[in-house]
Amino acid sequence: MTPYIHRDISWLAFNYRVLQEAKDNSVPLYEKIKFLAIYSSNLDEFFRVRVANHRNIVRAGKKTRKNLDFEPENILTEILKIVNEQQEEFSQIFEQKIVTELAKNDMNIKRRRKLSNVQIQFIEEYFNEYMLPFVQPVLLVDKKIRPFLNNASLFLALIMTSTDKAKKDGFYYAIVKVPSDHLPRYLELPTTNESKKDFIILDDIVRHNIRNLFPGYNIQNSHSIKLTRDAELYIDDEYSGDLIEKIKKSLNKRSIGTTSRLVYDRNMPDHLLSFLKNVFELDDFDLLPEGRYHNNFDLFKFPWSGEKHLKDKPQPPLKLESIENAESIFDEIKKGDILNHVPYHSYESVIKFFEDAATDPTVTHIKIIQYRVAKISRIMDALILAVKNGKQVSAFVEIKARFDEAANLQWGERLEKAGVAVNYSIPGLKVHSKMSIVRRIEKDKAKIYCYFSTGNFHEDTARLYSDIGVFTADKNLTSEATRVFSYLETKNRPPKPFKYLAVGQFNLKPMLLNLITYETSQAEKGKTAQIILKMNSLQDSEMIAALYKASKKGVEIKLIIRGICSLVPGIAKFSENIEAISIVDRYLEHSRIFYFHHSGDELTYLSSADWMVRNLHHRIETIFPILNQNIKNTIKDLLHIQLNDNVKARIIDVKKNNSYIRDTTDLAIRSQVESYYYFKRKLEEEKAKREKERDSID
Repeated sequence: MTPYIHRDISWLAFNYRVLQEAKDNSVPLYEKIKFLAIYSSNLDEFFRVRVANHRNIVRAGKKTRKNLDFEPENILTEILKIVNEQQEEFSQIFEQKIVTELAKNDMNIKRRRKLSNVQIQFIEEYFNEYMLPFVQPVLLVDKKIRPFLNNASLFLALIMTSTDKAKKDGFYYAIVKVPSDHLPRYLELPTTNESKKDFIILDDIVRHNIRNLFPGYNIQNSHSIKLTRDAELYIDDEYSGDLIEKIKKSLNKRSIGTTSRLVYDRNMPDHLLSFLKNVFELDDFDLLPEGRYHNNFDLFKFPWSGEKHLKDKPQPPLKLESIENAESIFDEIKKGDILNHVPYHSYESVIKFFEDAATDPTVTHIKIIQYRVAKISRIMDALILAVKNGKQVSAFVEIKARFDEAANLQWGERLEKAGVAVNYSIPGLKVHSKMSIVRRIEKDKAKIYCYFSTGNFHEDTARLYSDIGVFTADKNLTSEATRVFSYLETKNRPPKPFKYLAVGQFNLKPMLLNLITYETSQAEKGKTAQIILKMNSLQDSEMIAALYKASKKGVEIKLIIRGICSLVPGIAKFSENIEAISIVDRYLEHSRIFYFHHSGDELTYLSSADWMVRNLHHRIETIFPILNQNIKNTIKDLLHIQLNDNVKARIIDVKKNNSYIRDTTDLAIRSQVESYYYFKRKLEEEKAKREKERDSID
């Protein structure tokens, strides 16, 4: 049987790598807290989308599983087992590591029974003044009173007894909302010691005050709960109907989707859990025990102490002076292709590309693909300004970008009002390419400039995501880029095949398979054959089979996979020549790089596409070649820096232990730090070269 790890099991291994960062002693305290928040946020989305999908298949019955190569019940069972183990570790990290380290830095998270009299008075007044209108106390009656719990809203489930002797003995149950959607989750308390700060979690303020909410009852105990609801948008892929209206209707339904899990305090007694299962009509697959507190993505908002040593040392983005200070960015691009690698480089060069285009009198057209965009975007503002200045501006807006559908609809409507020609999603496909073109008239001839990227046109994520972009005026690339935009605007297939670009729905997957096949044939002949692949996820079974075949024939394959890796490296007779690592660090590794030795030609590609079924079969993606030798050398250097990481790299293997790579060298190589200083050295060398050239002219 071909070795293959189910994508969702592999994803859980990735999310554990995020959790590992929260217990890494080399990570500053507030960065540890951030990684706990990321882990929690990731897991929430995972349950709302992936687990919800498995549960819906189980509910639909066996007739729906004809084309499945797995049993959803088995996957669900394994998912819950893994997540339960991870959640226990999460609680240990928070209680034993984070809380302890906060205390060492004079910040105390206090439980309600540890409060001083002054602090007790403070939280009672705070509850009455700010929280009382939002707590929504409800007495539960099985099969009679079933309140609707909003997705991810926090509640306390109460166990009570009656003070009325006329009532029957036994337990009564109720719920009370923790209004974290209205108020800060972490509240600073008054303290007599100015050098220390005390905090209380909002849940515990509710716990302290609930005794006044249910007169006639004694509260025996309280346990936190929350419901996560199905977030998948069920949109038919037929080629008819108004897709935008379907999206809008689905968005309205998202908050009332079916339950994908009940998260509850693992110390909750069985009788309360059983009661809640009946009230909310839940199955065992819907239950997930956690610690005392849920919605730990609220840790993103944990109050900042101001102590700089508790966060990562700043790495200010490096300015690409040659283009950022240029009178016109297009004159610089004409000289040769330019690489921009955020967050090491400043994103200003990308913004300048659009702002210069908006005001340049020789520019006639601007085209862009919008997948995810910042709420406040200078790029979008530049497009609007360009229309005012008489340019023809068109934007393809992908409104099926999960959890950004509403934002993209708003931007699309705003651009349309400004006069931008907006094209929306193609039914049955997602448009995931990351590129833009600008058309100028130079010496009475049209010239196209293009920006290709592995990441979105998003000013905010450019500070957090590691992505590579290339500015080019190379006609081989720009002419094919215009064909992609023509297809998106007209839906007419390009009259000529793509030669340089690989584009989803046309030649993308066949080109990749041909490149792997070529390396395989070279290995069969006893020649050097090597493949290096860096991406977010590797899941497509046909691509994995091709890599296994290449490995068997002797191709040396190195993988750098941030997230899902369904391929299993190091298996005898399948993947003995495949090594895989994953790097999780301060920046999100998001670039996709594909390198093939190709008889010494060393073909290098960048892409918007991961090797997943959805990317290779159901999306418009773009792979673009690196034709500039200097940029090609730079990318090869970056790959080797990452392959030599012995600080943040984890081993991907069949054990899924996420073991850190610890080699025998004395030098610690942390690839994201090394990459930053690599670019810093290059910029200094280029600056010195320019100054030398100026001096020689003088």
